[in-house]
Amino acid sequence: MYERLTKCPLCKSEQFINHLVVKDHAISKESFIICACQNCNLWFTNPRPTEKNIAIYYNNPTYISHQDKSKNLTDLVYKAVRKYTLNQKLNWINTRRSSKGRLLDYGCGVGLFVKTCTNDGWEAYGMEPNEKAATYATDYNEVSIIPDFEGLEKKKKFDVITLFHVLEHVHKLNKTIDILLNRLKKRGILFIAVPNRDSFDATLFKENWAALDVPRHLYHFNTSSMEYLADKHNCKIVDILPMKFDSYYVSLLSHQFNDSKNKYIEAIKTGYKSNKRAKINGNNYSSLLFVVKKK
Repeated sequence: MYERLTKCPLCKSEQFINHLVVKDHAISKESFIICACQNCNLWFTNPRPTEKNIAIYYNNPTYISHQDKSKNLTDLVYKAVRKYTLNQKLNWINTRRSSKGRLLDYGCGVGLFVKTCTNDGWEAYGMEPNEKAATYATDYNEVSIIPDFEGLEKKKKFDVITLFHVLEHVHKLNKTIDILLNRLKKRGILFIAVPNRDSFDATLFKENWAALDVPRHLYHFNTSSMEYLADKHNCKIVDILPMKFDSYYVSLLSHQFNDSKNKYIEAIKTGYKSNKRAKINGNNYSSLLFVVKKK
């Protein structure tokens, strides 16, 4: 059910140490070790569920990314913010492309961003390994879903490929990047959003930082490890954009884990402080969007 890595999944170095023990607050209540690579600066969950068995850690009606129903006030907050951020993501893409073309949203969940792009004139497709989410995307949001990498190979190359909070979930890290880059046009753009473990809220909550989200998050990035990943795949990071709303939502979940009183008020305070610190101290927002191009 679990696999223990003997090499860093990014750089293949054997020089890594146990760094944190983190509880899966969301679903299983199990604890997992996060290791820190001494070579490329990636943190990774180890041991981790195998690719075959990871699905049970998503099999929960409260896992909001794979469903579109609101269970509580936290979910309602998430969905309200998501409506705004969908248009924000679209704007980030449109301002970096002179014309609309073909777009792939890898790890599209229930397909809301694919639908947003399609409605804006993009020829947009999604890929989603979770069967329930993929079915919802096609049946309810009526978007085009590519079922697997074999199906992806048959498609024309894309102008834009997006991974919004997806890369930290994939087992085959380097292989997935290679496959996606192979389906990206020479002048295409890769957008990769990941939680930033160097943010103020990450430092504040430590092992109770909700964006660690073990074992669903297999990797825990910062700017340094993302730069290593880009360079390894012969790419360059051309821009880094803040995802400012993430600090509030992650802080809310983190305060819930800590059983904080007045968690909503405390989350607003922590999220604001995190964004303020990031603006002053070098772009270390709770989540970062890396704009990547081939060299």
